Amino acid sequence: MVFSSTLFLLIFLPIFLLGYHLLPHKLRNCWILIASLIFYSWGAPIFIFVVVGSVIVDFFLIDQLHRSRYEKRRKWLLALSISINLGLLLYFKYANFFVENVNLFLENLGFRQLEWVKVGLPVGISFYTFQTLTYSVDVYRRVHPPFKNPLHYLVYILLFPQMIAGPIVRFNIIADQIENREALETIDHKLVGLFRFIIGLSKKVLIANVVGAEADLVFSQATEDLSTKMAWIGIIAYSFQIYFDFSGYSDMAIGIGRMLGFTFPENFNNPYTSKNITEFWRRWHITLGAFMRDYLYIPLGGSRVSSKSRMFFNLWLVFLLSGLWHGAAWNFIVWGIFHGAFLILDRLFLIRLTEKMGKLPSVLLTFFIVLIGWVFFRSETLDQAFDYLEIMFSIQAGVTNHFYSSEFIAILLIAIFFSFITLSKHGRNIEQYVFQTNSFTGRKTLSWAVIGVGLLILSIGSILSSEFNPFIYFRF
Repeated sequence: MVFSSTLFLLIFLPIFLLGYHLLPHKLRNCWILIASLIFYSWGAPIFIFVVVGSVIVDFFLIDQLHRSRYEKRRKWLLALSISINLGLLLYFKYANFFVENVNLFLENLGFRQLEWVKVGLPVGISFYTFQTLTYSVDVYRRVHPPFKNPLHYLVYILLFPQMIAGPIVRFNIIADQIENREALETIDHKLVGLFRFIIGLSKKVLIANVVGAEADLVFSQATEDLSTKMAWIGIIAYSFQIYFDFSGYSDMAIGIGRMLGFTFPENFNNPYTSKNITEFWRRWHITLGAFMRDYLYIPLGGSRVSSKSRMFFNLWLVFLLSGLWHGAAWNFIVWGIFHGAFLILDRLFLIRLTEKMGKLPSVLLTFFIVLIGWVFFRSETLDQAFDYLEIMFSIQAGVTNHFYSSEFIAILLIAIFFSFITLSKHGRNIEQYVFQTNSFTGRKTLSWAVIGVGLLILSIGSILSSEFNPFIYFRF
């Protein structure tokens, strides 16, 4: 079940919200858990038992860790918790990749290949694994005491607005809200949340789906049929598809959370206006970047190491693992290495260079680098990525009669406009007015209501009239 489906919009969400607000506060977490189990089981009924079972085991392990007075025992319990959670992730997400590469190696040596039944991938396993890790580590570090009630831990991990594709919500940020959020369940919070949800839905349905259909069409072409022009338009379309798809999902998750009294962290901040790759990663998938920094980069020593080469290695390793986190394939690994390399180059000389170039040239250069990276991310294989790049940087005729619809051109221009609007002062003021509104009064309520209803009608109409409605980050 996806947020942009008629099943979710017209049946699941209205029933859930009605039940939630009719129930007394003490029963609302139970209602969230029931809804979350149904939501997850709708697409992966078998895997829900794996998720719930591992969460319950983890709850009692971390409870013992918190109670223990012996540091050695606490470390063993932490290691056991991390091993269970990472073990599940490694098995379900990377076992197939490992066996495929071993078999390829054996085939090249002339040996018999391993027999293997492919493992199914539980939806959103990367996201809830990271949240279980924050629980274990935060309790171990004594950042926040653990939940006393296992139901609260199940709600934290299975909370349906953000379980499947984020944002990654840290335990210490949301723990108190799960136990008691009555102060945040105000009319203003609910209205702001509803409007934020509609904005996210519109980004996903009205922009991401339109440019995504063109991107899929281009990437499905045989190499000999692609022209240089098509290749560039295809990757530009994909760059806006993934941005509006993923940021739209994050907006919807944040919006539903606010309607329930939760405050989820922001996940995007105009990443395509970045002046270097370092800044890009402070603006793109913010919760993942913060997680990798605080739970991997800093424990490795971060920038406080004895030599620059060790710091560069830490950066490179973090982004290699970040690429692998996104998908069990070599193209994702290369994508991570690619960004890690530019982060190192930023520290060596690129940031100084872009500062001298000026704002607009540095933004365009950074966007160009990101586009090249997206080729690896979007391609099905590493060979396809290199073939695609070769076409981009050579003059290929390809198909001469490819037609770009007026709808695609218009939506692409709208996507470009909204992606770069905050480069101007007026654009930043508009964004602040839309996304940092915390209350609705008088004329403002009426104007937002008209805009919100209009966007909602357009979005639902688009969903009903189109069969193309993917969610990119569900596969991660």
